[in-house]
Amino acid sequence: MATEYDLVILGGGTGGYVAAIRASQLGLKTAIVEKGKLGGTCLHKGCIPSKALLRSAEVYATAKKSEDFGVTTGEVGVNFAKVQERKEKIVEQLHRGVQHLMKQGKIDIYEGLGRILGPSIFSPMPGTISVEMNNGEENEMLIPKNVIVATGSRPRTLPGLEADGQYVMTSDEALVMEDLPKSIIIVGGGVIGIEWASMLADFGSSVTVIEYADRIVPTEDKEVSREMQRAMKKKGVKIVTSAKVLSESLQKGDGVTISAEVKGETKEYSAEKLLVSVGRQANVEGIGLENTDIQLERGFIQTNEYFQTKESHIYAIGDVIGGLQLAHVASHEGIVAVEHIAGQDPHPIDYTLVSKCIYSSPEAASVGLTEDEAKEKGHDVKTGKFSFKAIGKALVYGESDGFVKIVADKETNDILGVHMIGPHVTDMISEAGLAKVLDATPWEVAHTIHPHPTLSEAIGEAALAVDGKAIHS
Repeated sequence: MATEYDLVILGGGTGGYVAAIRASQLGLKTAIVEKGKLGGTCLHKGCIPSKALLRSAEVYATAKKSEDFGVTTGEVGVNFAKVQERKEKIVEQLHRGVQHLMKQGKIDIYEGLGRILGPSIFSPMPGTISVEMNNGEENEMLIPKNVIVATGSRPRTLPGLEADGQYVMTSDEALVMEDLPKSIIIVGGGVIGIEWASMLADFGSSVTVIEYADRIVPTEDKEVSREMQRAMKKKGVKIVTSAKVLSESLQKGDGVTISAEVKGETKEYSAEKLLVSVGRQANVEGIGLENTDIQLERGFIQTNEYFQTKESHIYAIGDVIGGLQLAHVASHEGIVAVEHIAGQDPHPIDYTLVSKCIYSSPEAASVGLTEDEAKEKGHDVKTGKFSFKAIGKALVYGESDGFVKIVADKETNDILGVHMIGPHVTDMISEAGLAKVLDATPWEVAHTIHPHPTLSEAIGEAALAVDGKAIHS
């Protein structure tokens, strides 16, 4: 039996289920096909569980230095089984919330693997979805007017460093560890690698990060990278940059040993576990793309600014199209795609307005261009930077490392980028994001009266510093 829909979405992750909700709001008969659990990677294998673990690590690290706050405690320890239990409770609560939203929106859910069929008896165009049901029942046939591919991504591995679940892990396996490793090598010093380095160091593991680029978190502003490296070293994390891991050198036994070429010299590193964190690859296999004219480039689906593929009735959003592989980006791409399907004439996404966050300790966050990117694009830049060491609330928290940096155009005075590293900056970055959306100037941000004492005062002071007028520096 075949069922007709206005829209069928392949994948019920953050991009897919948000798209489904928007479609329901617009009156479209909508279905999601999901082979795993609603919520996808972000809810079950990424954003939420990793942040739950990071929070436990942060509490443990704070408890160990409680005497600095005049609070005397007994011996502080980690019950990692309880840490994992708390994480699972948070994930399950949010999972139930997503399920409720689907029922509320009268969105049909098909639990199984969906494949796009070519022209058939059901439709003269590619796009009919055959669902191989998880329960083993006969395949369901869905005939949609439009399709959104939101199949997400999975951790990328390196040849010879495939995850075995015992010695070598990706973030997927690391999230379900039963015990904390005494020592670990992390291959990759990007966002995910540094979050794991920070977490495991706070939990007491000995951590070595091996990064191919000449600095960790290389997509961030150079000053943020330097401060992050200093902070990680302060935790005891060993950072090795400009290093090419020789994956064929991997030895397993009593732990793992691996070699890397570091500035022309081969060096050996050993630990109990190895975590590979070298990016993510799109889930494009086995979903029937070969039955369509959809084009791939470097393994990602190609779309236009409204997320249409070469098949105009088939759209794609989220990690599967590359770009900024962030949950909040996937959600907004899904909304734009659905509104375009519904003839709403949505505004295309300006990716320079997207805030990016690193949930390590200290946190980092940014929006817009780095100083180097701004110069490369021909801007004559001016910058303002303000340290959290001069912010009363940061001293009260006992977390005064880091700064806020604003990059602006000398000629137009427009803010080009804002970069932060320090306490709770992932919660503060939205002010900078709004400033970018409103095309604000440093003067306008500086004349927003920031309450005292708050961490956000650093934003106002950095805005003043752009023109050399900071009050407390």
